[in-house]
Amino acid sequence: MKAPVKKIGLGILKWGGIAIASILLLMFLIPLVFPGTIAQQVKVFANKSLDGELNFTNSKLSFFTHFPSLTVSLDKLSLKGSAPFKDEILLSAEEVAFGINLKRLIFDNEIKIDEIYVSDALINVIVDENGQANYNVYISEDNQPKDTLATGPAIRLDRVDLKNCHIKYNDKSAKTFVEAKGFNYVGRGNLSEDVFDLRTDAQIDAVDFYYDKVPYLEKKEIHADLITRINTNALSFILKKNELRINRLPVEFTGVFTMLKEGYNIDLKAASTNTKFKDIFSALPPQYLTWMDNTKIEGKSDLLFTFKGRYNAATNQQPDLGFHFTVKDGFINYKEAPVSMSNLQMDLNAMMPGLDIEKLNVDLKKFDFRLGNKDFFNAFVKIKGFSEMAVKAQIKGSLDLKELDNTLGLQNLDLKGILKTDIVADGVYNADKKLFPKTKGGVNLQNGWFKTSHYPNPITDIMFVANVQNDKGTFDDIKIVVSPASFVFEGNPVYVNATVSNFEDVDYDAKIKGELNIGRIYKVFAQKGLEVTGYAKADLSLKGRQSYATSGQYSKLNNKGTLLIKDIKTTSEFFPKPFYIHEGDFTFHNEKLKFEKFDAAYGKSDFAINGYLLNTINYFFEPKATLKGSFNVKSKLINVDEFMALKEGENKDMKPAVEEAKETHPKMSGVVVLPTNLNVSLTANADKVEYNGLVLNNLGGKVSVEKGKLHLQNGNFNIIDCRVGLDASYDDESPMAANFTAHFTAKDFNVKRAYKEIPLFRELVTSAGKAEGIISVDYKLKGDLDGNMGPIYPSLSGGGTVNVRDVKVSGLKLFGGVGDKMGSDGLKNPDMKDIDIKTTIDRNLIHIEEFVFKVAGFRPKIKGTTSFDGLLDIRIRLGLPPLGIIGVPIVVTGSQENPKIKIFSKTGDKIDEAEYNEKTNQVIKKETRMEEPEKKE
Repeated sequence: MKAPVKKIGLGILKWGGIAIASILLLMFLIPLVFPGTIAQQVKVFANKSLDGELNFTNSKLSFFTHFPSLTVSLDKLSLKGSAPFKDEILLSAEEVAFGINLKRLIFDNEIKIDEIYVSDALINVIVDENGQANYNVYISEDNQPKDTLATGPAIRLDRVDLKNCHIKYNDKSAKTFVEAKGFNYVGRGNLSEDVFDLRTDAQIDAVDFYYDKVPYLEKKEIHADLITRINTNALSFILKKNELRINRLPVEFTGVFTMLKEGYNIDLKAASTNTKFKDIFSALPPQYLTWMDNTKIEGKSDLLFTFKGRYNAATNQQPDLGFHFTVKDGFINYKEAPVSMSNLQMDLNAMMPGLDIEKLNVDLKKFDFRLGNKDFFNAFVKIKGFSEMAVKAQIKGSLDLKELDNTLGLQNLDLKGILKTDIVADGVYNADKKLFPKTKGGVNLQNGWFKTSHYPNPITDIMFVANVQNDKGTFDDIKIVVSPASFVFEGNPVYVNATVSNFEDVDYDAKIKGELNIGRIYKVFAQKGLEVTGYAKADLSLKGRQSYATSGQYSKLNNKGTLLIKDIKTTSEFFPKPFYIHEGDFTFHNEKLKFEKFDAAYGKSDFAINGYLLNTINYFFEPKATLKGSFNVKSKLINVDEFMALKEGENKDMKPAVEEAKETHPKMSGVVVLPTNLNVSLTANADKVEYNGLVLNNLGGKVSVEKGKLHLQNGNFNIIDCRVGLDASYDDESPMAANFTAHFTAKDFNVKRAYKEIPLFRELVTSAGKAEGIISVDYKLKGDLDGNMGPIYPSLSGGGTVNVRDVKVSGLKLFGGVGDKMGSDGLKNPDMKDIDIKTTIDRNLIHIEEFVFKVAGFRPKIKGTTSFDGLLDIRIRLGLPPLGIIGVPIVVTGSQENPKIKIFSKTGDKIDEAEYNEKTNQVIKKETRMEEPEKKE
């Protein structure tokens, strides 16, 4: 019996070996047999099915890249998005591989893609304000033209595998930004079915989630194990199995998500029920994780997040957002501190229907805790609405801040002092209606002490007693008393006593005295990436009413004192760079804040200022108030380019509109944005002004800034050794657009230098490149500026006179062509003297009024139209010697580089004039026939 068994065993090994060898042989041969076919099919698929630019460096077919699947791999692949993001990368990856169905390939010679593998990729999803997305690159079969001859692969996915991907989702229409790094994902299911279950296993190393630029998750590790039922007909997703873990916090998801033609419907709930209170902290930013290891945390918590409703950008529909959080029997003790925070109870509900901040509803029903045996804190706050906010709140507590610091283990912060608070508020806040909740209570801090790890010395001896009272619920009944407020820093005491009442017509009485090294005190509160230095010394006594200043009753004011600052760095939301105040010496006298001495710098620019401001008190209390003033300004250099709103700079606190424009137009510098709450006149003298490549010397004039508009009167400056007079106005419409008016005069300047050194002159007088000599200009112009502070030529309109005193034209093809046609060399390079050329500009066209000059015995009479694009429609009557009584009609069309000259012709050509929309800054070309042919003389 042994022999047959042995024989059978050898047979099995033999045939098994042959089978394995055959399989291995096929695994090597199939990629050699089919590579051309598959590569060709991939190209067909890309051209037929993708509305986006696809590039890759190399393709290969192998069983071993993603064993045992047969895959076609594309190395270093990049795919650009769909309109309007065709220049933006949607996907870039080291490798994208498509799994091929082997059975279909061998027996049917059909390419069926049933797996996709993506590794080391950037997936960059963008949705603009109108809901247009860059991911609509796949052309569905329903939208493709019927082509019975075309062949290509079909996609019926059973597996999606993403490895080490970086995903960015920026949806401006929903104000949502999500970024995931180290994204690993495996999705399995019969994706070829209309309805199927997708099994998902995802691991993400770090996730950031922002809504309206506010971070809600930062660098969170997430693991997801989900089963999602997907209906491809309705494009709906139903969460069945829903286990998610954010760091150590378990979360269960339930809900339905359905894609619609415009937007989506969603009903999503994320809950963490009866969870350990400690696990909530694991979802906080990473810097808290070390703190958790040294802290005893007890208690139970519930967390519920809801997102329900329809999203449609076109109709401005938004889902409802809800949040609920509770803590029961909370306990916190850091490093076995002698006193613990105990009996922590919290119940918070928040709703934002339709993601509308005006419908915000926050209900903090309870926030209570005890600190040791005697200290306590109790609060409830209820808020409804935003612009008109209904408020009901009660806050009461007595805390030893040193014990609180020790118990919580506050990082990088040391506190001391006894803090007591007792505030009750009930009513409505509405600034426009002058409503303020009925309020009574105060805050009392004694023997305060404050120190951070950023600076070795503390702020000590902090005393702060403030009381607020409002019995009527209106602005005119508010009374706030701060008496006293004081502290000591670096041995320098600062004292403040203030009473402020009647916010409808603010009645103030304040005394401020002390000096501070601002650079050092800033280091106490230092933030990464910012640096502030400087010194301030104040001795101020301010007393009066807001209306005294606004109504001109200055004698009733009693504002006096001095303020000295040195080496201050400050930023403004309007400008990309900080201002540096080297020294500022200010004096208060009733309504005036005098600038006795003020030296400042901005980028390369410098300013020496003296003068005064009015309405400073009203400006401080009223956000819409306007500062008024008059100044003398001297400067060695003003670099206008550095003031442009989108220029790269240090300021991280720009206006939201500026930040939005910077994201949308990354390659533009922006225009100069002016504050709207200034009414200031300046007598300016600048040795040098730099703007868009121009250098203006010895600039002087009267400048006024009012309601966001700038006016220059009697301005004058030197450029190319010529004195230029200028009256102008400027108004920014947005961070990307502005308009201007200008009237400039210049006498006896060199044409050749102007063409080389002044870009605007080069564009307005293109033929000046072939001229040499002296001219004068008197011209008025108005128009719009683009996002680089350059003129939008179709928007320009105006007119004026160019006086040609003595100019020689050499090599201009227009005159050269006329000279050739007439057989006269004298016409080719004419000398032009004492000629006034009047022109008007409108819709991208320059209209030339008729002018006459003498050259080589001829009397040319010229008029017509040119465009900023270089097109010509010029009419010439060439008066023949000796007196020009007999004339030859000539028409010049074409372009300046290629003029078309017709002798004995009076029929011109068409030039496109531009239709310009001032509201949208859009240019629309339309055809129009220029001047009618000349009548016979």
